[in-house]
Amino acid sequence: MKLVCDRLSLADALAMAGGVITTRTPTPALLCVRLVAKGGVLEISATDTEIGLSLTIPNVDITEEGEALIPADKLSQIVRACEDTTISIGVARNLTTINAADSTFKIYGYEPREFPGVRSFPAKVDFELEASSLRRLIARTVFATARDDSRYAISGVLLDRKKTNLRLVATDGRRLAVARGTCKGTDADQQAIIPTKALSALNRLLNEPEAMVKIARDGNQIVFQVGEAGEGGATLSTSVDERTFPPFEDVIPRDHDRRCTCDAGELASAIRRAALLTNEESKGVRMAFSAKHVTLTSRAPEMGESEVRIDSESYTGEPLEIAFNPNFIAEVLKVLDAPQVVIELKAPNKPGVIKCGADYTYVVMPVSLT
Repeated sequence: MKLVCDRLSLADALAMAGGVITTRTPTPALLCVRLVAKGGVLEISATDTEIGLSLTIPNVDITEEGEALIPADKLSQIVRACEDTTISIGVARNLTTINAADSTFKIYGYEPREFPGVRSFPAKVDFELEASSLRRLIARTVFATARDDSRYAISGVLLDRKKTNLRLVATDGRRLAVARGTCKGTDADQQAIIPTKALSALNRLLNEPEAMVKIARDGNQIVFQVGEAGEGGATLSTSVDERTFPPFEDVIPRDHDRRCTCDAGELASAIRRAALLTNEESKGVRMAFSAKHVTLTSRAPEMGESEVRIDSESYTGEPLEIAFNPNFIAEVLKVLDAPQVVIELKAPNKPGVIKCGADYTYVVMPVSLT
């Protein structure tokens, strides 16, 4: 195999592939990327056996077609360290030679047949939507997934489709994020729990807002195709979690009698400032809602206390004081792109709900401050 490739395009593709590769494995092939050069296109593939990723770089000057299996970390480091516009790669048996203007590197690789392979996109598309829409749905939910699996929390996001209506749902047992959107697809209902790692890898592929993302279920796998294959597109496949997602519909409160509308930016700033005087023992910020203001207070023993006040744009109901983990509020405000948020409340010991329009609901449990 011999080729000349744009260095920055190759560096970006290797960085994306590196997000899939596992860091600990007894199988050397899983620490590698497979390169396939054919028809002016360089295909780069990586897998950890649960997630598979294939990316293509078009317009590559290929003088000899072929394939290679090369350790991903060293190849990526070399490509990033070089400063040339293009870089040449040649493979003879399992020895890869990388040439730049003033440097030459030789890397020992493995037999390409040792690579487990990456699933290609099925012939039938279940549904599709624009990359910008999918990226927004992922950003609004993936942060709320659990770090570790438990009975009421899964380290993954539920993809729930009912014909052209699409929802992504995530929970860690203490908060719940539900993001809604639309798609084009078959007249069918689908559900799948997608691992957090796979969604994070997919999110990095969604750089072109207008690119179409095609999605299909293939056995116990779900496959995403971003853009067109062979034209700079990418295909990501992942095993789905076969467990049942925790019931979440009944968790969303319907009987709130207090409703506050706030400027999202002002609330985010106030939360960050109030959180400065919290610690592990008193990791909570008290929020006092009234007709004209929202007052945030925090107190940490032997450290001090804070008070931050912002104006509420509107408030209905009786005044109320309730405490939340400030990180849970700050994280959701970071992913919302609206100027205002609505906070709905019932009682100090009942969940609060943050809404952004009709397409986003975030439920968060309060904390007790003694």
